[in-house]
Amino acid sequence: MTASPFDHPFLSGLLGDDEIAPYFSAEADIRAMLSFEAALATAEAAHGLIPAEAARRIAETCAAFSPDVSSLRSATARDGVVVPDLIKQLRADAGEEAAKSLHFGATSQDVIDTSLMIRLKAVVFLFAGRLSTIAAGLDALDGQFGRNKLMGHTRMQAAIPITVSDRLNAWREPLTTYRDRLTELSFPVQFGGAAGTLDKLGSQAAAIRASLAQELGLTDAPQWQSGRLPIADIAGLFASISGSLGKMGQDIALLAQAGGEIEISGGGTSSAMAHKQNPVSAEVLISLARFNATLLSGVHQSLVHEQERSGAAWTLEWLLLPQMTMATAASLRLAGELIRNIRRLGKA
Repeated sequence: MTASPFDHPFLSGLLGDDEIAPYFSAEADIRAMLSFEAALATAEAAHGLIPAEAARRIAETCAAFSPDVSSLRSATARDGVVVPDLIKQLRADAGEEAAKSLHFGATSQDVIDTSLMIRLKAVVFLFAGRLSTIAAGLDALDGQFGRNKLMGHTRMQAAIPITVSDRLNAWREPLTTYRDRLTELSFPVQFGGAAGTLDKLGSQAAAIRASLAQELGLTDAPQWQSGRLPIADIAGLFASISGSLGKMGQDIALLAQAGGEIEISGGGTSSAMAHKQNPVSAEVLISLARFNATLLSGVHQSLVHEQERSGAAWTLEWLLLPQMTMATAASLRLAGELIRNIRRLGKA
């Protein structure tokens, strides 16, 4: 077993996501960090803080740069972050004059947090599309089976008859809310410098930060290096999405257990009982919901971000947020597949 099931040689077939995983690769992270450095130089040159020729050279260097990853690895073990060695390598490539202007006024947290926002913005766009697809799939089931009858249950006991539409509405409503909330999310640039004060930029600090955000397609906002609400908000929404999909999975698993009210095509075979067709996707939706609910408490722990910067709380986010994102991706993928595999729901 690898340390993570999301990139495991065979568990990733169940829990992985080939579309989302590349956004959390080292290559994607470094590309986004280089985008930050190029955009920062462009913004600072536009405001006369660094020479235009230096900004041009920095942008060229960032576009063509291929880092020594072995050096980055050993330096990160020493420094706790990748940025000092990355900047050292970039300065060597950029040349002596441009090197003086590279990374001017920024700090490691600016680069790493902004890289994360760049990549999460792309991921969230894909998640919103998947939620729309799932909602459309539920609409299609409603059109096909909505008038069929189901036995309603309260507190795990049979209650009164309901329609399939009643159950589908309970699954669909939160998903459309989450889709709208995803499209409304803000992805702020992080730019605060050494202690969050942008001290080296003087009176031009706010204007340069706004230009940097515009260059990167992010929201301009005051530094949040010690106030981690953007991270907590995104993690909370991911946990809510997987939670509601877990509720849908639980309902479908119970329908399959009762028998007669649902028919699902697809895998789920047993090595011991050839007659069985296990509701695998539904079960995994439950597991992923519980996984994200557990990890969310850890992200909330990282809100206790002492003073102007925390190494401990920051590192905790690196451990948790990528896993939560991958779990949410798997939930959305599996939910979409499960909806497409429902062949009958309720009784006519």
